[in-house]
Amino acid sequence: MTITRRNMLLGASAALCLAASPARAAESAEGGAILRRWYRLVLRLVRHTPTYSPPVASRSFGYLGVAAYQAVASGSTSLLSMEGQLKGLAGLPARQQGQTYSDALITHCVMALAVKSFFGNTGPTGQRVMVATEKKLKAEALAGVPDEVAQRSIAYAEALMAAILAWSEADGGARIENMGFPTDHAPGGTPSSWVPTSAIRQQQAPLLPAWGTNRTFAMPHGATCPLPPPPAYSEEPSSAFYREALEVYHAVRNLTPEQEAIARFWSDDPMLSPTPPGHWLFIAVDILEQQNAGLAETADTLMRLGAAMADAFIGNWQAKFQYDLLRPVTYIRRVIDPRWEPLLITPPFPEYPSGHSTLSGASAAVLTSIFGEDFSFTDRTHERDGLTPRSFPSFAAAAAEAGISRLYGGIHFRAAIDQGLSQGRCIGQYAIALRTRSST
Repeated sequence: MTITRRNMLLGASAALCLAASPARAAESAEGGAILRRWYRLVLRLVRHTPTYSPPVASRSFGYLGVAAYQAVASGSTSLLSMEGQLKGLAGLPARQQGQTYSDALITHCVMALAVKSFFGNTGPTGQRVMVATEKKLKAEALAGVPDEVAQRSIAYAEALMAAILAWSEADGGARIENMGFPTDHAPGGTPSSWVPTSAIRQQQAPLLPAWGTNRTFAMPHGATCPLPPPPAYSEEPSSAFYREALEVYHAVRNLTPEQEAIARFWSDDPMLSPTPPGHWLFIAVDILEQQNAGLAETADTLMRLGAAMADAFIGNWQAKFQYDLLRPVTYIRRVIDPRWEPLLITPPFPEYPSGHSTLSGASAAVLTSIFGEDFSFTDRTHERDGLTPRSFPSFAAAAAEAGISRLYGGIHFRAAIDQGLSQGRCIGQYAIALRTRSST
């Protein structure tokens, strides 16, 4: 049997449960369910929060994961804190020794505060749902908890979340102006440089050009997993660059129904979906829900995944603006066919490497480390949107499909996909290496 992080976590949890009271075991199961329900809400809120482009969403998922994990780890004798492991995280408050707390209630309160903070600018529908969810889940978390324990737990959650929010303020991504589009961006001046692909006035500048300089979570910095340059720009039909463009051109013109389905399944457009990082988060939450995972396992998994996804977008954006490469639609209309149209809407930022590929490579690496290399699953992310669920024999297979979907959609060249997946696998290793158990 493959030894995964989940095997070790479950083994340690089982040993603890043998000595734990039935009430403690029940609280773990209840806390895990409460945490996943908060994440279900977050995946809905992403659709209704106007500034939530994929990089911004990934940042919030990173902080939500750390907050939930620290809520649990702060009262555990077996879980290790992320202080000193994640960049800049220090000075978190400790629980009072010898005092009783409710892990489930602390987790609920931390998530309620975090969601209010990171999704405070969501629309009226989101605001109403937040209020209703907090009221319902708080009642569940408070059930059976003595008043003194409840007050102590709530006070600790507030102190912990205040420290995490203060940590988040200094990462470079806390303020998003003009939806993330700068008003004074100077475009590149070479034939290979990115140029706008949208007629929308706001999108004449690229999205979040400084995002690659943000403070990371687990990896050292944005350029930690560097990439080779893309094929040299050329308009010669014999060149590697031309051949990559021609591949995209013919792929879109000759899409099979299955290829079109793949492209649309992984499109994950902002405001119409939970975004690409939300897609992978949905997969993880769905699996944890099916397995009725306890609080520690749920928090550990979502913390690692959140950190990896946040780092993936920082690393990817660093490379995008380093290479500043034009999109297929620009090149193909310039060199091959002025009337060509991609299947998907081209995003407003440079092409190389593919963001969805880097994200997917990192996410698949983390989830494989937890659940195993041959873990099969069905992805139901877009089932409520009318898209047929897709099944995969492994997380790596899902990541590969997510990557190639961008070629089928006409928005990425193959090199951006292949190198993006490779970059993501590199980035994911830093989240995998985080020590959450003294035995790991």
